[in-house]
Amino acid sequence: MLRYATVLSCDPYLAQDIVQEVLLRAQQRWPRISSANVPAAYVHRMITNEYLSWRRRRAVREVALTHQALDVVTAPFADPTAGYDERDAMLAAIARLPRKQRAAVVLRYYEGYDNAAIAAAFGCGEGTVRSHISRALATLRAANIRQPTVRSGEGL
Repeated sequence: MLRYATVLSCDPYLAQDIVQEVLLRAQQRWPRISSANVPAAYVHRMITNEYLSWRRRRAVREVALTHQALDVVTAPFADPTAGYDERDAMLAAIARLPRKQRAAVVLRYYEGYDNAAIAAAFGCGEGTVRSHISRALATLRAANIRQPTVRSGEGL
């Protein structure tokens, strides 16, 4: 919350004041806030509203926010949605592959099959399976998608 407020206000001290005000109000209203679908989003909205009201109350001043000042507040953290975005991009790219290439990639990288097992499932030779997988990976690379890793026992 403090990092978010610091980025909004470009002033770490004002951000501390904003977060303090919001936390006091949130504590008083917590039964109602916690019953919301996403309480964290509710509190972030409270921080935004508090920041906007502080801007109305105070004279606008130029403050340059540096990375060092922001890192003092809290260290940056990874976006938790990045994994979901990557998965969605991979599934969309796999969906654009021809049927046999798609099936070969799914059987290899999501089901953990080897070439012989895939060949048996397709009723073809192992060389054909290697060809399907090679072409599929070339298409995925051209679409700038990372090669999937083998995760045996893990489905789509």
